Amino acid sequence: MNITLLIIGLLGVAVLALCWMVVRWRRVLQAGGVNVALRWRRRAGDGGWHLGIGRYHGEEFLWFRVMSVRSGPDRVLSRNNLAISARREPSGTEVYALPPEATVLSCESRTRSFIEIAMGPGPLTGFLSWLESAPPGRQMPRAS
Repeated sequence: MNITLLIIGLLGVAVLALCWMVVRWRRVLQAGGVNVALRWRRRAGDGGWHLGIGRYHGEEFLWFRVMSVRSGPDRVLSRNNLAISARREPSGTEVYALPPEATVLSCESRTRSFIEIAMGPGPLTGFLSWLESAPPGRQMPRAS
């Protein structure tokens, strides 16, 4: 009897967590999110990519991991601290792990020494525009 209750309780918690992730994902997408993959650790091979949804919030790019139960963003990239150092096409197994027709941007950041961002053509155009734009009187390095 106790094992049955334990299993039912664990299944209930798993279902609630899954429902929370779906609600969170839909809420971020409806608020203007775009499909983005991030990698912040160098790994041997093509691994280390995490799928998520990115959203612009003023001077920050908020990234929400798809499989996360956090209520807030999992990563916050500040426009002031981010510069693109290289651009490339996905290679090897990255093609299957990244959004369709993705371009990979290698970035340098003051807070993180290594970060790669992968996104499709539409979101890439928006990201580059956001990164290059700046309020009047402030100079930003060219992103592309």
